[in-house]
Amino acid sequence: MYQTISCQVSLVIAGKSLESLSHLNLGRNNLSGEIPDSIGYLHKLQSLHLQLNRFSGYIPSSLQNCSQLGFLDAGENKFSGTIPHWMWEMRMLHILRLRSNEFRGSIHQRICQLSNLKVLDLANNSLSGSIPNCLNKIKAMVAGDNEELNALAYGFDYEPYKENLKLVPKGNELEYKENLIFVRMIDLSSNRLSGPIPSEITDLIGVRFLNLSWNNLSGQIAKDIGEMKLLESIDLSMNYISGIIPRSTQLQSLDALGYTGNAKLCGAPLTKNCKRQDDESGENDSTTSELYIGMGVGFAVSFLGVCSVFFCNGT
Repeated sequence: MYQTISCQVSLVIAGKSLESLSHLNLGRNNLSGEIPDSIGYLHKLQSLHLQLNRFSGYIPSSLQNCSQLGFLDAGENKFSGTIPHWMWEMRMLHILRLRSNEFRGSIHQRICQLSNLKVLDLANNSLSGSIPNCLNKIKAMVAGDNEELNALAYGFDYEPYKENLKLVPKGNELEYKENLIFVRMIDLSSNRLSGPIPSEITDLIGVRFLNLSWNNLSGQIAKDIGEMKLLESIDLSMNYISGIIPRSTQLQSLDALGYTGNAKLCGAPLTKNCKRQDDESGENDSTTSELYIGMGVGFAVSFLGVCSVFFCNGT
């Protein structure tokens, strides 16, 4: 059973009268106010669409009572505060989309407990801190094409209800329906994340879309990123990433725009040649060596001169 509501009023959930509801779609309306605690009565809820409304405040903790929830789209609202820690206990979550809200604070390490997660979209918030280095514990993203992908494994009953989701995998908004089952995506773009891109992210060989653009990330791109052979799109633009883009079949074939805005990043598919940087580095090393050699010779000559003076005086 599912229900779609279209109205321009604040949300009211009629308590226990809807407790058998499994799919609730309130998306794309002009609903406002806060989500009531009574949403926790919907114990059998499997999917919840709240996107593209004007909901504000916090996501109520009573939602954790919906232990079967596998699909949560609360994007494009005005939710604020930190992402609640209880959300990382929702082990059935396959889709978590919280983009374009006003969330702040860090991404907690406990997110890695969501082993079934296939789509993680936290883009366009005010999240800070580092990217968790345990993302390789999310088994659904580590699995490659060999994993059996079917509706039962995915956790949804696709016959009576087909989920749909709008994502921005390559800079363009696309709607996924039946093919949503095959999508694996991480979008953390347009936040305030800092520090290096954790090398563990290269273990996510099932991920097809990776967007970390418009943050404050630094350091180098892990060499093993070439192992992510299913990548169809990667966007690391507008950060402070440096060094050489690792060489692999698919990385050089992807759009160069995904690497722009990193002043110290070089190599294909960017037109900036790394050789010049290596040469400049070599010249600097050579100059430094010559300086030290010159200083050493000068010291030796001076020392011998002083010794000669003492020797002559002694004589």
